[in-house]
Amino acid sequence: MEFPAVTPPDEEARRLAAERHTRLTKPAGSLGRLEKLGGWLAACQGACPPRPLSRPRVVVFAGDHGVARHGGVSAYPPEVTGQMVANFLAGGAAVNVLASVAGASVRVVDLAVDIPTADVPDAVARYKVRRSSGRIDVEDALTDAQARDAVAAGRAIADEEVDQGADLLIAGDMGIGNTTPASVLVAALTGAEPVAVVGRGTGIDDAGWMRKAAAVRDALRRARRVGRDPLALLRTAGGADLAALAGFLAQAAARRTPVLLDGLVVGAAALVAEELAPGAKAWWLAAHRSVEPAHGIVLDHLGLSPVLELDMRLGEGSGALAALPLVTMAGRVLSDMATFADAGVSEAAADATTG
Repeated sequence: MEFPAVTPPDEEARRLAAERHTRLTKPAGSLGRLEKLGGWLAACQGACPPRPLSRPRVVVFAGDHGVARHGGVSAYPPEVTGQMVANFLAGGAAVNVLASVAGASVRVVDLAVDIPTADVPDAVARYKVRRSSGRIDVEDALTDAQARDAVAAGRAIADEEVDQGADLLIAGDMGIGNTTPASVLVAALTGAEPVAVVGRGTGIDDAGWMRKAAAVRDALRRARRVGRDPLALLRTAGGADLAALAGFLAQAAARRTPVLLDGLVVGAAALVAEELAPGAKAWWLAAHRSVEPAHGIVLDHLGLSPVLELDMRLGEGSGALAALPLVTMAGRVLSDMATFADAGVSEAAADATTG
């Protein structure tokens, strides 16, 4: 599946942002990493100062996984996925609250939730690939055609959002058991061992952790045979939601649209997306570091430094939304803050060494 070549963000705009910070009414470098965040946003927009964000958009990709129904890898029953989709639509989930505070809107898409299509609005189920993905420790998650359909769905969703004016995207996830396939993808693409990538997910006990580790081990044996082919990897050990996430992240980069990455599940899809569209990671910002051990491996592999470390592990796009106000602030500092010349404020002496 071919993606267009990814054009990198505008380094001249990033340079101009760094230069502008030296002229704003503050000591050089005094806003720390906020200055780097503003430079990233300027580079993604190709403009300095960057335009204020007007339509940040969260898309939550929902899907069930066979390993959750049969493998005992989650503290919650699989029925919760469909129930949470209804909760998102009713506005009662964490992602809804955080998005409201951060100034973003939320869209939910059902890729593989194990409920009838008729149980959700047509707009939510428009890209549904199947009901639940296969049990990856003993069978493929998807067929070849389903894997392609799911990646194509993610691409189409990204195009829809960008065409409708989204100027920053956040990918979220919802799916009981989805950290199990995500962990397999991380191990397959980074060479990590199963015990290094298996976390507690929804809060499983020791017995659940051992079941999850066994499922990841067995799935990884199958996944490593196809690890060099991202589409085959998604078919073997991913799921429709993860495949759509990968397509979404890759297409957002192809469309020159910045993305805030959330936690492990989105991070695992990002690893695949970087394989599908090399260079896509330049358009992504790691919003936070999840407590899931595999997420740290993802960030190291992609060379991304998280904005926040708040011990979060919810998913839904929640960690990315927590970081969104900081990105908004970083852009507004560049656009709204006065320069020394504008404000009539004296600049630091050229030979000053302390402050």
